[in-house]
Amino acid sequence: MTQPRLKHFGWGREGEGLTPAEEAFVLGRIEQRFGPQASGEVKPPRLEDIKLEPPRLDPPASLPFCSTALYDRAAHTYGKSFPDYVRGLVGEYHSAPDVVAYPRTEEEVAAVLDWAGGAQASVTPFGGGSSVVGGVEPRRDAVRHKAAVTIDLRELGRVLEVDKTSRAARIEAGAFGPALEAQLKPHGLTLRHFPQSFECSTLGGWIATRSGGHFATLYTHIDDLVESLRVITPKGVIETRRLPGSGAGPSPDRLLIGSEGILGIITQAWMRLQDRPRFRAGGAMQFADFFTAAKALRAISQAGLYPANCRILDPHEAFNTGAADGSVAIMVLAFESGDHPVEPWMARASECCADHGGKPDRTDTADAHREGAAGAWRNAFIRMPYARERTIERGIINDTFETAITWERFESFHDKVKAATERAIVEASGRAGQVTCRCTHVYPDGPAPYFTFHAAGRHGELSAQWQTIKSASLDAVIANGGTVTHHHAVGRDHRRWYDRQRPPLFAAALKAAKATMDPQALLNPGVLIDS
Repeated sequence: MTQPRLKHFGWGREGEGLTPAEEAFVLGRIEQRFGPQASGEVKPPRLEDIKLEPPRLDPPASLPFCSTALYDRAAHTYGKSFPDYVRGLVGEYHSAPDVVAYPRTEEEVAAVLDWAGGAQASVTPFGGGSSVVGGVEPRRDAVRHKAAVTIDLRELGRVLEVDKTSRAARIEAGAFGPALEAQLKPHGLTLRHFPQSFECSTLGGWIATRSGGHFATLYTHIDDLVESLRVITPKGVIETRRLPGSGAGPSPDRLLIGSEGILGIITQAWMRLQDRPRFRAGGAMQFADFFTAAKALRAISQAGLYPANCRILDPHEAFNTGAADGSVAIMVLAFESGDHPVEPWMARASECCADHGGKPDRTDTADAHREGAAGAWRNAFIRMPYARERTIERGIINDTFETAITWERFESFHDKVKAATERAIVEASGRAGQVTCRCTHVYPDGPAPYFTFHAAGRHGELSAQWQTIKSASLDAVIANGGTVTHHHAVGRDHRRWYDRQRPPLFAAALKAAKATMDPQALLNPGVLIDS
């Protein structure tokens, strides 16, 4: 069935948004924290009120799947990062692509790349446009590029082949999450990769950005699920061999996974699948404080139990999502399997929690993975992206950053990063804000802390205020040994810190790979490296 088109501003598809009850909850929490916003609200422009520069080039008749229409250009100007929203809110669409292509075959992808090379146009690959790090905005190098073209892969959305014996499928990269799962369901299989952006993101986008899924242990990243790839580059096709594992030199898949569109356009992938789960158990546990909950988290991870969900929320994060009253930390815990009952695993994890003072959440019911604190958190997690388009209208700076750190450094790391962010909020806004933390993924050697910050901003200054806060946060992350991103990708927003994190010789090797596969530097200029 044809779905409504994606919004040109905001999260999701046209007609979607917070319910009145959800909006009242979100805005109520904001007013509790900051009081009524004196600056009032700023509404984003309607599509018909957006003014774009005329296209710098027109697609040839041989590429009838290309568009220069207002909606297509406006909807492909930005992703979903905070600075993207700020510019969209005030109608600033100067970086809109000149042409948006919707290829239906690999041959058409190659044809667009050939045409763009001849026309000296930059090329931006586009999946669902859900990037929160500035990864899909069309950019032009003033010396190299005369125009900008975006290639939207949504027409390449089929599951082409299913190998049930090996539990794998060959899938086109433009498949959105729900459509992908719907095509696998008749086979009793699932990719089992559910990022928060699941409904509005694609397989190719997950692979290109090294996406992290909802599941907190074992197969946390899309990396673990890729069996082989097909990628169209300006110099030809790369197809890696389909194997369960290989020790034959450096992995070509590993070079392409996480390349964020700078080396080529992913068009197909063989993906490792799982049997659809039939057995589930779960609930939520309360802890006296966040660090005590983290000790239980480490115990569960190092016990090798591999829960599907095992994340902790500090008291403020739990309050903001409706999972608790702000006096306790919460662990959301769940197991599932397509093969066997999971109650013994849940029982052992509960023992690990009890060893650290964890108690079952009193609001949970028999169907605990859907009700009580766990259910409240799950609903807030899924609906959270819809809130930003309403809070930013009120001048609220609300953003996140996520990282990873080893266990022995976690507590000190958390405190230093949180303190640096809190100081930056006061510097940027003149008043205290709030910084909360949850751990979204967990490994035997460390967790992935995910910080959220809230500040009362001022319209007209939101981008500068956000930059002050985000810069201080990531400075602290890098200075204290964390990674600039655990699963949100680098994009352009994180480039400065990624440059500090990666080894210089690796940067040179990446530039060499770019020069080989994309010698005209057409693809995603400014992402990961400078040409």
